[in-house]
Formats: sequence, C-alpha cells, structure tokens
Amino acid sequence: MTQFLALAGFGFLLGMRHATDADHVIAVTTILNRSRRFAHLTLIGALWGLGHTVTVVVVGVAIIAFNVVIPPPVGLAMEFAVALMLIALGILNLTGGLRRLTERVTPPAPMHGHPHAHLHAHDEEVVEHQHRHAHLHGHGTDTGLGLLETFGWYQLVRPVAVGLVHGLAGSAAVALLVLATIQDTGAALGYLLIFCVGVAAGMAVLTTVIGLPFWVASTRSAQINRWLMIASGVLSLAFGFYLAYQIGVVDGLFTGDFHWSPA
Repeated sequence: MTQFLALAGFGFLLGMRHATDADHVIAVTTILNRSRRFAHLTLIGALWGLGHTVTVVVVGVAIIAFNVVIPPPVGLAMEFAVALMLIALGILNLTGGLRRLTERVTPPAPMHGHPHAHLHAHDEEVVEHQHRHAHLHGHGTDTGLGLLETFGWYQLVRPVAVGLVHGLAGSAAVALLVLATIQDTGAALGYLLIFCVGVAAGMAVLTTVIGLPFWVASTRSAQINRWLMIASGVLSLAFGFYLAYQIGVVDGLFTGDFHWSPA
C-alpha cells in the first residue's frame, strides 16, 4: 500500500507537470476568449483535461492491457496532429474566425417572461390586459443548465476536443513509460488514471492563472483583450509551424528516416 501511494503521488505530480507543456499552454490560451465569470476559466481547463484523459486512457489501456505496439510513423502522425491543431487555432484567432464562430453558436442570455397588468382605455372604458414581457436575467447560470445556456454546446465541446487531440501526442510515451516500470497491469492502469487526474487538475489551475489577464481585459478594455488574443494567435501559429517542421522533417515523418521514441 505504501508503494502504491508513493506511485500514485508521483503520477499525480507528473501529471501536474505534464499540464505545463508548452503546446498545452498555448492551445488553451487561444480558446480563452469568452469567459463571463472567473470560475469559467477553471472550467475550460478542466474540460481540456477531460478530453486529454479520454485519449490517454484509451491508448494507454490498449498498450498496457493488450500490448499494442505503436510504430514510429503512427506515433509521429499522432504528434503531428497537435501541430496542425495549433496552426488552425492560430489562424482562426488572427483572422477573427474563432470569435465569429463563437458568437454565432453561443446562445444569448436566457430570457424569462413575467406577466404584468396594464390599464388601457378603450371607448371610455377601462380594460385591464395581461401582457408578458421578456426580461434578461443573469441568474440563469445558477441553474443546472446554466453552463449550456451561457456557453452553448460549442464552447463546452471545444476544449474537450482540443484535449482529445493533445492526448494523442503524449499518450504512447506515458503508457510505455508506465509499462516499462510497473509489471502489474492493475497497478499500471491505476497509475495511468491518477496521472490523468493530475493532468486535469494541473490544467484547471494553470488555465485559471493564464486566463486571469484575459478575463480582466475583457471586463475593462476590449482593445487590450484584442491584443492579447492576437498575441496568443501568433504564438500558437509560430509554435505549430515549429512542431510541424520538427516532427515532419527532423523526426522523419515526411522523409521516412524516423527518429521517434515514445519513451
């Protein structure tokens, strides 16, 4: 039990550190453009961690439990998907496509109708009519469907999808590292799950910290928020092209001279 607890603690800390990888941070930064509440920043990071966890667990179980071998071309292609996603996020941010798409698919604030009585004069006869008027209320976010009402399905699914793609890049490395050091399949799977919890927790905390200037800027200055989004788009685009060159040329995905090891 002591050894398992020590292993669990190591896995959790390693997961927290994994969340700080540059490509993870850049990807999440590019999607922090609609946060009405400070707590929403944490939610975005947690959803990213959820998507990352799904991919790592699926690939990790395949490797650990079924001894699936991932060849270098497949491993490099999985990592290249991350580069393509960073490039796409950068382009969408710089062109404003991400903002327009977000505004198009995000529902407006919920409307709630309340009946009000009004007096009207008709032919010298006072008649009372009931009318229903719609009013905007912010407390819709406190209901069970508040998150969906505030963000819409797109805003909730997007960080999960980004996390799914990012999980492809590191899942083979994590799973094979666990398989090489832990002989017991149950313990290895337990470590993998705890590692994923660490990633989700680390990403939630990191996204909250990173998103703070975006949140403050969005409430005080639209221009500053715009410059922050441009900077994150440029960074995402540049890092995406760097990863694409590194994986495609240096590591041999395009040349066939593979230099890739998941460990």
